[in-house]
Amino acid sequence: MRRRLADGVELDDDPTRVDRAEVHRFLSEVSYWAKGRPREVQDRLIDGAARVVGLYDGQRQIGFCRAFSDGVSIAYLAEVYVLEEYRGRRLGEAMVREIVDGGELAGLAWLLHTRDMHGLYRKLGFGRPGERVMERARS
Repeated sequence: MRRRLADGVELDDDPTRVDRAEVHRFLSEVSYWAKGRPREVQDRLIDGAARVVGLYDGQRQIGFCRAFSDGVSIAYLAEVYVLEEYRGRRLGEAMVREIVDGGELAGLAWLLHTRDMHGLYRKLGFGRPGERVMERARS
């Protein structure tokens, strides 16, 4: 899947197109959820992903998300980001909508964790955790 969005930004799910150095830079230096993560760990996560979707301005990686899944009943949305200078244009919404509603994972139950983007995910059908969801924090 490869699709043009507003302002010439492109959405693409080709894992070979991912700028791994840029994704690692953002996640390990800027994000609150993966700060300090080693590059080899990030590469393993991309390699093992059920699907990745990126946002590109020309050749520049400006957004990224990945999913892992059992391929049958459940998928987990992880590492969603859009560079700050590209935010506010609904690019993140388009990227998340594609990974959740497009491709072979569409129709599965989805989980995610977030501290700050509840409004975006509610627009895409995510709700409050239900009574059956439990989380075990890392020790």
